[in-house]
Amino acid sequence: MKTYKQLLIILFLLSIPVIAQRHSDEKSEKIKALKISFITTELSLTSDEAARFWPVYNVFDDKQFEIRHLKMRSFKDKMSDENLSKMNDKEAASLLAEMESSEDELYQIRKKFISSIKGILPPIKIIKLKKAEIDFNRKLLQQYRDKGQNK
Repeated sequence: MKTYKQLLIILFLLSIPVIAQRHSDEKSEKIKALKISFITTELSLTSDEAARFWPVYNVFDDKQFEIRHLKMRSFKDKMSDENLSKMNDKEAASLLAEMESSEDELYQIRKKFISSIKGILPPIKIIKLKKAEIDFNRKLLQQYRDKGQNK
């Protein structure tokens, strides 16, 4: 009987990360849907433009996410107070070079993305896209701030 209870507890504890991941995935999908709706509205995309634009944008956004969240997360870990206090100049120079490389990679994929959508959207909508991305991120951040203050 004791083994059965232990097994139930272990199964419960193992299921927590799965539930948390599912919740996180649902939030990410909801945010992505809101972003698509927001950008489509702000750019006044026609159905033809949207059909050609979104596949290209999604590939770009996924690459950008990968760089920002996966690589930058490793930088954040390396820049903890504990790690920084132990870091020597050689390690710091190496980390700085990695960070510069990631920033350059972000710049290059954005440049390639803009080049690839020039045949899909007129220049004014490309400019509006940048503004819409900034506005969406600000709006999202403000909602999180407001939600945090209401707790």
